[in-house]
Amino acid sequence: MNGRKTAGRFGIVDLGSNSVRLVVYAAAVRNPVLVFNEKVLCGLGRTLASTGRLDPKGIERALAALTRFVALREQIGISRLVVAATAAVRDAEDGQEFLARAEKICGFKIILVSGTEEARLSAQGVLSGIPGADGIVGDLGGASLELVGVSGGTRLDEGMTLPLGPLRIMDMANGSLVAAEAIVDKTLKGVDLLKESQGKRLYVVGGVWRNLARIHMAQRNYPIHVLHEYVIPARDASDIAKVIEKLGPKTLAQIPDISERRIDTLPFGALVLERLIAAMKAKEIVVSAYGLREGLLFDNLGKREQAKDPLIEGARDLAMRLARFPEHGAELTPWTAPLFADDVVGETPAEARLRHAACILADIGWYVHPDYRAHHSMTQILFAPFSGVDHAGRLLIARTLYHRHEGKGEPEMIGNLVGLLNENENHRALVLGLALRLAFTLCAATTGMLPKTRLEITKSTITLIVPRRYESLLGEVVTKRLGALARAIDRKGETRVGR
Repeated sequence: MNGRKTAGRFGIVDLGSNSVRLVVYAAAVRNPVLVFNEKVLCGLGRTLASTGRLDPKGIERALAALTRFVALREQIGISRLVVAATAAVRDAEDGQEFLARAEKICGFKIILVSGTEEARLSAQGVLSGIPGADGIVGDLGGASLELVGVSGGTRLDEGMTLPLGPLRIMDMANGSLVAAEAIVDKTLKGVDLLKESQGKRLYVVGGVWRNLARIHMAQRNYPIHVLHEYVIPARDASDIAKVIEKLGPKTLAQIPDISERRIDTLPFGALVLERLIAAMKAKEIVVSAYGLREGLLFDNLGKREQAKDPLIEGARDLAMRLARFPEHGAELTPWTAPLFADDVVGETPAEARLRHAACILADIGWYVHPDYRAHHSMTQILFAPFSGVDHAGRLLIARTLYHRHEGKGEPEMIGNLVGLLNENENHRALVLGLALRLAFTLCAATTGMLPKTRLEITKSTITLIVPRRYESLLGEVVTKRLGALARAIDRKGETRVGR
């Protein structure tokens, strides 16, 4: 499928072992924006282990859901719709019979994904959203667990599929967690990948594991309710898993962060996670909101689109929707660069990338009442639908936009996120925010003027140089904001009229 470029809305129906889901993206692009998402927990693989066949009730629920999803194609305006079936359908004796019925509803061929292909697509999806992933990708579906080694933005191996989905092991163990533990341990024992990845990160995909992450967020009162790239220390994840394994359905139903229809599978999914952590001695658990579906979408991108940076593309998309002049980023990035030279604040390539994103997003809060722009801009960034950035990076960009509107103040909404950024990172956000504050005052939030000016920095001064024809723009507010920026980098602010 690689190399195809899809124009217009792009839809995927995932006929999974537990759920059937339709996701629709605004377009097939590097940073896909979700415009519609609906799932039905059908349990196709619920009886697979004991009968070798798909669950009869699950079949009817799945076909009914598929009928609705296909009918939505025209209403939503989906240019291209892909339907893919995974573990339960490929392993069931009646899988082909089910596919025939499903294809009659669709009117086109359904992709039956093999085990190794499912592992590849899951890993590709994770890497598209977390380009620097290094460790093991684990995608837990209802009937299978896919494992793939990743490093430096690429897969290290073809990956593998294991019969360890919660629905399947529930069926194999007759609902007994004790029996399920023996099944899981025996299956994981011979996996060389786990031995080769000792102490690395485990990148988890799947609804059951996302529920566990939500519980951890709730326990910490964590304010960034974005699961993508949420990091859980391995010990915390293992402890939560062990607690979930011991809780009964009634107790689990009282936990607000657990989906009601996942209550029966959650203890078994928790068991798989706990034993997987132990087997690879995982350092941390990183949640990925991207998986097989995003892998399918990535495969439909052209090579040039695939090579783009998801964070920068996401920032540009958001700026196109919210900023007065989306092209401001192209002016602000080089204009602020002198502040981050090695002999001033300094920056690594990763930090320069975050600065670029912040410059693109610098004006997204302009339309809000001035009293609320700082906090509104922060909130927009903390919850923005883009990938390719961890939570610390989100917070750095968010703090930058706060200072761009508020100056040197301290945002109250940071709360218990203070530890996410160190002193140097907080200082970088302040300096960049004050620079953006100065820039927007100088150019009156218009484009074209800023590139005619520049910042010149020595060991003791920061000089704003403005062409003679714009000398009258150097008013009191510009001087005041230049002074605030100068103090932030321990220098004296000066202005100079140039040619």
